[in-house]
Amino acid sequence: MDDKIEKTEAEWQKDLDPATFAITRLGGTERPFANKYWDEKKPGVYKCSNCGLELFTSDTKFDSGTGWPSFYDVMNSKNVITKEDNTGGMTRVEVLCARCNAHLGHLFPDGPKEKTGLRYCINSASLNLETDK
Repeated sequence: MDDKIEKTEAEWQKDLDPATFAITRLGGTERPFANKYWDEKKPGVYKCSNCGLELFTSDTKFDSGTGWPSFYDVMNSKNVITKEDNTGGMTRVEVLCARCNAHLGHLFPDGPKEKTGLRYCINSASLNLETDK
């Protein structure tokens, strides 16, 4: 990604509301079934809430039953990065925005088998939905 965005923690904290900062910059997680997009059905593009990079489309969103927005694929593989996450006493795959390094959520191998078999379990606070006009 050529247009990386790098800010200090203080700059991010100034630019983001406290919940979005805690989730996207500190690696937090929002509560299931009590977040903005877990049950959203409107068509559109989900963008990074920190930098506006396009991440997912509503076409790949599915109801995983987990209470978080879930997608079986990314919009562009260059727009997300993954890395091993060993926090919380478990090993998972963390999903990050490739432009600003915002924590988006985690990737699991239990998505729809007829699609990719993947489940990108993403925090609503890390997303902004741009609906189709």
